[in-house]
Formats: sequence, structure tokens, C-alpha cells
Amino acid sequence: MELINKYFPELTDDQKARFGEMEELYQYWNARVNVISRQDIDTLYERHILHSLGIAKVQGFKPGTSILDVGTGGGFPGIPLAIMFPEAQFHLVDSIGKKIRVVQEIADALKLTNIKAEQIRAEKLDDSYEFVVSRAVTRITPFVGWVKKNISRNSFHELRNGILYLKGGDLTEELAELKQKNRIYELSDYFSEEFFYTKKVVYVPL
Repeated sequence: MELINKYFPELTDDQKARFGEMEELYQYWNARVNVISRQDIDTLYERHILHSLGIAKVQGFKPGTSILDVGTGGGFPGIPLAIMFPEAQFHLVDSIGKKIRVVQEIADALKLTNIKAEQIRAEKLDDSYEFVVSRAVTRITPFVGWVKKNISRNSFHELRNGILYLKGGDLTEELAELKQKNRIYELSDYFSEEFFYTKKVVYVPL
């Protein structure tokens, strides 16, 4: 929690309490359904929660914003973002049912009413959203192909509607393959921990 407070000192007591509850909830559920690697459960706040909140450093979500989290796995980045932006609506999807069950249990335990968790492939979705978020589920080019149809034309943020994608490492080849306008935000500009040295948010306006 010290990490979250360090970078987001403006949190309400309610937000702090919810972030504080996440460790015990994930330890409980991860022992039953492996949604986070065993070694990462000890670094939950740095490698999962704070990493997810890197998106919040790039773009805050206004009340009424609709956000799709594709391949949410154990609920990242969707659950931390839903705590951070309680007046935005989050649709967390994954093709693996047992992961979605864990996401729903954790969202319920945290009393997050702005989350809908669903077992479905992104390609099957018909709804529209201002932003699509995800954490490195595949290469960027096929990902854009999956969700391009779901981006709303109703843009009301500093950034135009599109994708905010958490990725790490050298993305030169991947972004050349994309052949589409994009912008890289280095998470090391926001967070000083070594884990974030190669971590980025890739923004693709659509």
C-alpha cells in the first residue's frame, strides 16, 4: 500500500481501504485458481496494481466513460482502474471462465458496482467504449484488429478514444508492423522502481 500512496496521495479513504483489501483477497483466490504467478503474489502491489495504474498516469477517466479490459486474467488492469475511477464503467472480459469467476468474486468483495465481468472473446463483442485497456495479451497489430470496431466515436477526453496497452521491452518491430499512429508513454517517467524501467503504455488512437 505504501507504493500506491506514494504515487497517488490524493486517494479517498474508501479507495485506500479497497486497495488495502486486495492483497488478502488475491492471496485467498490465487491459492484456489492460479490467476497470478506464485512469485508475483508477493509483489502484487508493484507488479500488478501499480502497473495497472500506469494507465491512470497517462489518462484519467471522466464520469460516464466506458472502458473495456480485454484478457483481464485476474482483473488487471481493470480492477485497480475501477477503484481509481468509481464513476467510470468497466467491462472486464476473458475467454477463461475460472479467471472471470475470480474477478467477479473479488469485485463483489470490494463492492465495486462499476465492473461487469464476462467470459467472452473480444472479437464477439458488439458494444462500444471510449477506451480499450489491456496488459500484453498479444502483439499490438492483431489486438487492434479485434477491438477497432468497439471504439466509440464520442470522444470527450484529452486523448482521443482508442487503446491504452501495457507492454514491456523493445517494441520497435511491433510498432513498425502496426503501421498506425501511436504514442509511447514510458512508465519509468512516472514510477522509479526498477520493474518499470522497460514498461510502457502504448496509446493507439482509433
